[in-house]
Amino acid sequence: MAEPLVLLPDLMCDARLFGPQIADLSRDMAVMVAPINTGERVEEVASGLLDVLPRRFALAGLGLGGVISMELQRRAPDRVARLMLINTTPLADTPQQAAERDALIIKARAGRLDQAVQALIPSECYAPGPYKLEIQAMLMDMAQTLGAETFKRQVRVLQRRRDQQGTLRKLRVPVTVVCGAHDTLHPEKRQSFLAELIPGAKLEVVEEAGHLLPLEAPDRLSDLIRAWMREPMPPR
Repeated sequence: MAEPLVLLPDLMCDARLFGPQIADLSRDMAVMVAPINTGERVEEVASGLLDVLPRRFALAGLGLGGVISMELQRRAPDRVARLMLINTTPLADTPQQAAERDALIIKARAGRLDQAVQALIPSECYAPGPYKLEIQAMLMDMAQTLGAETFKRQVRVLQRRRDQQGTLRKLRVPVTVVCGAHDTLHPEKRQSFLAELIPGAKLEVVEEAGHLLPLEAPDRLSDLIRAWMREPMPPR
């Protein structure tokens, strides 16, 4: 486990999204969470991150964090030693999807940030369970901390992101795709498609989790990260 672990959170989330993993995994490895709110284009965010991240690192991203992770891999393949993609997509927005997101930016700037965030991460994308309401409340608290301008920047990244399927087909590093079985945003079928794009990738389906998997199934995710970090590099 020589490489430090870099975690990239989802839209309108901060380090609290990975709080359980930071507490658990930092006993064994260097762990850091990097912000993804520094620009309105995926290329801009990735460039800023490469200025501050370690020379070589293991990279795990959820949702929007996964989108940024794929761009980091595309731009700096020599620096990303291994990749974990959690509940994310390699596809670009369609013109219709991009246009529909404009209304959410207007809503957030009009003081209805909670409603705008809920439209992108709705209640039905979580697994049922005793902590569902608590996790939803944490998401809203993280969103309010980051604010409407961060929401605007991150939605712009979603609207303008590139299709990364070609990048993923060229990967020659250990890759694990993690899917929350209850995630309606990125269903298991699409996560299976994502894993099939990547040579040698493993697909792990977490039955007890939905979209915010690090909080819904924290111990399971920590175990998956440890196993992924132990995987040998594939032959060149």
